[in-house]
Amino acid sequence: MTTIDTARLVAMFAAIAADISADRDRLCALDGVIGDADHGIAMELGFAAARDAVAGLDPAAADPTTIFNTAAKSFLNAVGASSGPLYATAFMRAGAAVKGKAELEDADVVALFRAMAKGIQDRGKAEAGEKTMIDAWLPAAQAMGDAAGAGTDLAGALAAAADAARAGAEATKDMIAGKGRSSRLGERALGHMDPGAASAVTVIEAMRRSLAG
Repeated sequence: MTTIDTARLVAMFAAIAADISADRDRLCALDGVIGDADHGIAMELGFAAARDAVAGLDPAAADPTTIFNTAAKSFLNAVGASSGPLYATAFMRAGAAVKGKAELEDADVVALFRAMAKGIQDRGKAEAGEKTMIDAWLPAAQAMGDAAGAGTDLAGALAAAADAARAGAEATKDMIAGKGRSSRLGERALGHMDPGAASAVTVIEAMRRSLAG
């Protein structure tokens, strides 16, 4: 059983911000094919803001819900359009899923992960197969829940989530977009990975490393 305190969550946001920053140019290049080439920049701004905001909290006074709510507000303030509301909703839902918890156990991490995926889906009104970040987040959340339900430990469940996210992102190459700017391209978007799904893999992998133990 893994126990995750607020310091681990603060470190998780720092890890995500670092990985997104390192991946910025690739994400912008992916977005340049089917969008306006700024996805990497937006994600870097959002997670840098979230990292700085949660790092400024008093760890003795902040609980996990405060961490996620603070991240949500700062992300949305930094990125008001596109991915901003999606990840802000994800973090708000995560905070609600672990409300009242001072520290998180394995089941809490599974719950917040599922809540994040559902929040992104609800806010974006997207379904699987529409070539969006949901095509990485939904299978990741499902795989994590399935693994945990089968008795796999948190590290294994997070690994299953990361693997499913990668497979889901790869599958977007064969999809015609149903949402966003890329939906106007029709079949011209075939063969190109959705940048939101690609960044989701980066986020989920950073979460895996930070929370696995």
